[in-house]
Amino acid sequence: MERRRRILVVDDEPQITRVLRVGLNGRGFDVRTAADAESALDTLADWTPDLVVTDLTMPGTDGIELCRRIRKRSQIPIIVLSVKNDERTKVAALDEGADDYVTKPFSMDELLARIRAALRRMPAAEGASEGVLEVGDFRVDFDAHAVSVRGEAVRLTPKEFELLAYLVRHAGKVLTHRTLLTAIWGANYSEQVEYLRVFVGHIRKKIEVEPSSPRYLVTEPWTGYRFDPGGE
Repeated sequence: MERRRRILVVDDEPQITRVLRVGLNGRGFDVRTAADAESALDTLADWTPDLVVTDLTMPGTDGIELCRRIRKRSQIPIIVLSVKNDERTKVAALDEGADDYVTKPFSMDELLARIRAALRRMPAAEGASEGVLEVGDFRVDFDAHAVSVRGEAVRLTPKEFELLAYLVRHAGKVLTHRTLLTAIWGANYSEQVEYLRVFVGHIRKKIEVEPSSPRYLVTEPWTGYRFDPGGE
C-alpha cells in the first residue's frame, strides 16, 4: 500500500491546528501538529513530513526563523500562513525558504490546492520519467530534481528547481513575469512579481559566478527573464 503523504502543521492557535488536522486527515493526509517552532523541530527530528504548513506569528521562535532552520536540514516544501498581506512580509518569508504564502482567513479548498501544487514539485514517481537534459553549462535530471552547472552540483529547493527547469526548457526565449508566475505558481499568482524577484535572486546566488552580473539568468527590463545556458 502506498504511504499517505505526511504534513506537519505548526500553529499556536488550537482551533486552527484542530481544523487543519481534521480537514487534511479527511482528505487522505497523515497529519501531525505542533504549537510552536521548537516543538515542530523536535517532531522533525524523528518524523519526516512531505510538507510543512506553518503560521508566521508564534510565541518565541516565529515562522520565518522556523523556515530558516528547516532549510538548513531539508528541502521539503513549506507553506506559510499569516494574517499579514504586505509585500515586505511575503518577501521575508520567501527569502528564508518558504515556497508559498497563504493569507488568513483562507478556505480549506484554497489551502488544499496550494498543498497539492507544492507536492507536485517533489521528484516524480517511478515510471514518470522525464529524463535528463544537457544544454550549455547545465545538466538537469528531471526525475532526481538534480542540477549541475559546469560539472558542479547545485542544491535547489523544490520551487527553485521547478522555476529553473522551466527556464531551461525554454532556453533563449524571453519569458514574461506573467508566464513564469502562471506556470510555476498558478493563474492566481500572475501579479505576484515579488515571488519571482525572490526566487530568481536565490537561483542566481547558486548558479552564477557573479550573481550581481548574471550570465545565465538574464533580466529583460519591464518584461521578464531569459535563460542563456552558456557553453560554446
